[in-house]
Amino acid sequence: MADPTEVTRSFTTSPFIKEIEPITVSDDELRAILLEAELPPMLPALAYATGDMSLLRDDLKPDPLLFAMPQGGLTEEQQATIREIALDVLIRFRDGGCVPAPTPSEEDVQRIMEFAVGGADMAAYIPLLEEELAHRGEDRRAPTWTKPAGVDFTVLIIGAGMSGLLAARRLQQAGVDFVICEKNDDVGGTWYENQYPGCRVDNPNHNYSYSFAQRHDWPYHFSTQPVLHQYFRDIAEVFSLREHIRFSTEVSSATWDESTLTWSVQLDGGEILTANAVISAVGQLNRPNYPTSIEGFGDFEGPAFHSARWRHDVDLAGKRVACIGTGASAMQLIPEIAPTVGELLVFQRTPAWMGPTPEYHEAVPEGLKWLYGHVPSYAEWNRFCIFWRMGDGSIANVTVDPEWNDPESVSAVNAFMKEMLIEYLKVEFDGRPDLLEACTPHYPPGAKRMIRDNSVWASTLKRDNVRLLDGGAIQRITPKGIVDGDGVEHEIDVLIYGTGFTASKFLTPMKVVGRDGVDLHEHWAGDARAYLGVTVPGFPNLFCLYGPNTNIVVNGSIVYFSECGVRLIMNLLGFLLADGRGRAIDVRKDVHDEFNEKVDAENGRMAWGVSSVNSWYKNEHGHVAQNWPFTLLEYWQRTSSPSADDYTFTG
Repeated sequence: MADPTEVTRSFTTSPFIKEIEPITVSDDELRAILLEAELPPMLPALAYATGDMSLLRDDLKPDPLLFAMPQGGLTEEQQATIREIALDVLIRFRDGGCVPAPTPSEEDVQRIMEFAVGGADMAAYIPLLEEELAHRGEDRRAPTWTKPAGVDFTVLIIGAGMSGLLAARRLQQAGVDFVICEKNDDVGGTWYENQYPGCRVDNPNHNYSYSFAQRHDWPYHFSTQPVLHQYFRDIAEVFSLREHIRFSTEVSSATWDESTLTWSVQLDGGEILTANAVISAVGQLNRPNYPTSIEGFGDFEGPAFHSARWRHDVDLAGKRVACIGTGASAMQLIPEIAPTVGELLVFQRTPAWMGPTPEYHEAVPEGLKWLYGHVPSYAEWNRFCIFWRMGDGSIANVTVDPEWNDPESVSAVNAFMKEMLIEYLKVEFDGRPDLLEACTPHYPPGAKRMIRDNSVWASTLKRDNVRLLDGGAIQRITPKGIVDGDGVEHEIDVLIYGTGFTASKFLTPMKVVGRDGVDLHEHWAGDARAYLGVTVPGFPNLFCLYGPNTNIVVNGSIVYFSECGVRLIMNLLGFLLADGRGRAIDVRKDVHDEFNEKVDAENGRMAWGVSSVNSWYKNEHGHVAQNWPFTLLEYWQRTSSPSADDYTFTG
């Protein structure tokens, strides 16, 4: 195992968080830089850095109802005023030697937070904020214990994607031996496998990254697949994790041995490994979903492939191409290939709500990068504003009002959100009423995954070589093409499946056998459940990441959820290794069942729970097995301080 001291030392020269540099530019240069600033976090950052609470003026506080809009919905006049204030403060900060004030008191931190989010009561969020900000580069989510010397305990991690690398880093910090089995030949998981044109994250960079490994120099507001893949490769290198990974190695089964309190893990080549604990970090979006129910699936004689298994050897130039699906992946790749192909047929079953994001494909301006690197805590406060805007500040938008009676919205605020999104669609499809009708959803916003758009979708569908076939009417696939709902056969050269993933089939295709020979998949019977998405009764020392009911819809980043989930796992292992409670830990069935009853009830009060629209948020039984319906704060609270009374111990 790598020396933790060496790991820490290498981190200071890593591609991640940098030291804040002193300000040496002129007044005029500062003024020009501020024209490219993200303004909602500016005054909070300056108040935090200088200790001057008078900067938090009520007339410059963002309106929480407009927080999702560009510049937090601040008016042009407010923006100009904030820039002038910031210019004055930064000049004085520069001339005073760029010395930050002492860390503000808890009361002042709460005041800054409440200003940043438009006035909500944030007292309960302060401990969470301190972790998320990590403004000095500290890692407040690191394990608080280390494995005692002489204790033999090995953890097997399945998957070297975002969650698997995170789990490995935390085990490394605690001095616990581990090995990672990765089916691919490199790290990155979904950001390695999805290499289709246009692939990028729909969560801002500063939010979609580990709290302990931030970057001030992200090239784009929303990273492309190559950038994110390199980020996770850097993580593996900087923290010396790659030496623990067995690449091109897939786990076929894991069986619990009650006599030895260990897992027997069989690899695809027949080799068997023994581990004291197993962490499944395979996630939800790792197995492509093929539309096998369509008559003739597999009959097409030309190249046919899923977006997650992109065929780089297939030249699309001038070809007749069909894409089935208009979900997140399809809506990213279709605009990229449209200018190249000869003809593009887009088969849509259900339109998605699109959230206007003008900067979606834009590079981060140099001025904004400069501010991240020179203004103390500015990048961290920007991360907090994103965290709130995309997290608990948005959950009310999709919460059901039981008195509301409209099949296409779930509350007054949800209806307001819908009308704003419709106005966007009207502008985008101006002059094309046919496309406007086809692309306007008739279900509540939040019931399906919302797609970010910077006007490329409408402009793509308006192209002369692109045709949208709405309604999902596909009679069958033939050797030469696709027969639509009207019986017309469309001959094509290439068929692309933009049909998503088998999200509800957790841990497949592995066979997992727990206590008393119980098969996990038979136990779940297609309806996966877990306690806090991590543990399942009867399967000791088995932990899931991105497990059942830990997907997020409008409220946050999956990286945040993985950080919380990994900390829960480390706390549970701490019960065994630091507290000496036993060699195996198992969640109590009554605790698990009561928790899932509450999850189901709360999901039933969310847009995705009450709507009947088709969605990968629900499994084959119509049960919401994916989504977390509570606040991000609640998940943090429940995973940061678990109670040993919720578990049983053996050995």
